[in-house]
Amino acid sequence: HFGSSVASYFIFLRWMYGLNLVLFGLMFGLVMLPEVLMGLPYGSIPRKTVPREEQATAMDYSVLFEFGISTYMFMQQITHSQFVNTHTFYALLSSSANGLVWVCMGPFLSSYFEAFNDAEFEIALTGDGAEEGEFTFWKMFTSWDYLIGNPETADNKYASITTSFKESIVDEQENQKDENIHLRRFLRVLANFLIISCLGGSGYLIYFVVKRSQEFAQSNKQNLSWFEKNEVEFVMSLLGLVCPPLFETIAELEDYHPRIALKWQLGRIFALFLGNLYTFLFALFDEVTAKKLESEKVIKNSTEWNLSQYYANYSSFFNTTDVPLPNVHPADVIRGPCWETAVGIEFVKLIVSDIQVTYLTILVGDFARAVIVRFLNYCWCWDLEAGFPSYGEFDISGNVLGLIFNQGMIWMGAFYAPGLVGLNVLRLLSSMYYQCWAVMCCNVPHERVFKASRSNNFYMGLLLLVLFLSLLPVVYTIMTLSPSFDCGPFSGQEKMYDIIMQTIEQDLPAFVGNIFVYATNPGLIIPAVLLMVLAIYYLNAVSKAYKQANIDLKKKMQM
Repeated sequence: HFGSSVASYFIFLRWMYGLNLVLFGLMFGLVMLPEVLMGLPYGSIPRKTVPREEQATAMDYSVLFEFGISTYMFMQQITHSQFVNTHTFYALLSSSANGLVWVCMGPFLSSYFEAFNDAEFEIALTGDGAEEGEFTFWKMFTSWDYLIGNPETADNKYASITTSFKESIVDEQENQKDENIHLRRFLRVLANFLIISCLGGSGYLIYFVVKRSQEFAQSNKQNLSWFEKNEVEFVMSLLGLVCPPLFETIAELEDYHPRIALKWQLGRIFALFLGNLYTFLFALFDEVTAKKLESEKVIKNSTEWNLSQYYANYSSFFNTTDVPLPNVHPADVIRGPCWETAVGIEFVKLIVSDIQVTYLTILVGDFARAVIVRFLNYCWCWDLEAGFPSYGEFDISGNVLGLIFNQGMIWMGAFYAPGLVGLNVLRLLSSMYYQCWAVMCCNVPHERVFKASRSNNFYMGLLLLVLFLSLLPVVYTIMTLSPSFDCGPFSGQEKMYDIIMQTIEQDLPAFVGNIFVYATNPGLIIPAVLLMVLAIYYLNAVSKAYKQANIDLKKKMQM
């Protein structure tokens, strides 16, 4: 009823749900479960004890709602705990530091394999998907696949055939249109200028509110309003809600072919989401490197100085070198800002805010709108169904990119808060039924249905691109930033990746370490990169030759 584009969105949503179930299994089995079974109990060390000044309000609703620093929070319990620093082969598998690194890399590798396998299956099933893939009369007489034996697959194939006929009809109508070429060029330049201005303004606005929120964090939270505490999440959700319809309105000036217009719309929304997310990360990491890491150094140096003074005074007063540890309760220990927790909390708040805005938008923008049109149409001054506000159409491009970038935030944030994957599983499960209900009850099919690409791998291509872009901040964190000295599984290391090298040197056989040394030698890496470039160039040339041969054969068939 709604065409293959809407159906493919829900199939893609179901596939994403399965992918996140696999990722949650990795996170739960290698990080959460070992911590629950073998981690130190609550109150045994400072990092697993609520500070004394926060104990009175640690379980207040406002603190829990704001995802405060309280160690009662589930995310922080899982993210920032550490096993005993032993170097055994069992510790290689069970320690939270190693588990977090390998599980961080595991979801990326698993997601790559899943996406590539699905794309390979679609290519084998549908062919190259090129425009020359079929003649006009083939679409009428040979579109049906008689090997289909599944009812759901048959419904999807029927919707796909219907969509292709609608596209052909609109293609013919578009080819017969006359236009003023000079006016059209001016309007397209104007539209692109307006959209670039919107993109730049949204990036500046996010950077501004992130910086201001960091100033608010230094002040007394009791004096802040609800909006000031949550303005970063509010602004990012509002931009993601308002800008795509604004882009679609501005795109009316361009008057592109529907398929080209959809591609431009997808590209602009992609640039919006990507720009907003990376601006958010740049501002966040700028705060980490500029303030939090410097603050941690000051606290660490003062703590070490106080300990050295304690040992010196004790040994000189009692004339002994056997100095006991200071008798300080874990709740009273001075602790650093723990920037990993702060970044994880920001991702959690961002995901929760996105879920709330998405569900409220469907409830108000689709359901309430449909109720008004349905029950007030008989007593209104104009036809509400044909005119304003009318029933809503399902925004395929916005929903697809929202789903993909939400997954990108999960890939990024899971390194700082592994419980995010479980939260995303619940979100996808509820979204499947909630959005299905909204589409069937509140939306109408698009008047002009067009797919963004003739290939069925378009969604997978976007997902792989976002997966690669999501990997960059995580790698930057592991290779560049220093971990917190008093919290987190990487405390005590100069860099996070040191735990990998330490594990290779102390827990694995010597020949494995030699393999890694040779593999990281620039003398081998540079020739390997050159070889891959030559292989890509050769395969690209072969692909072009095969494509040209196919075109020549089709021309001979036509003659």
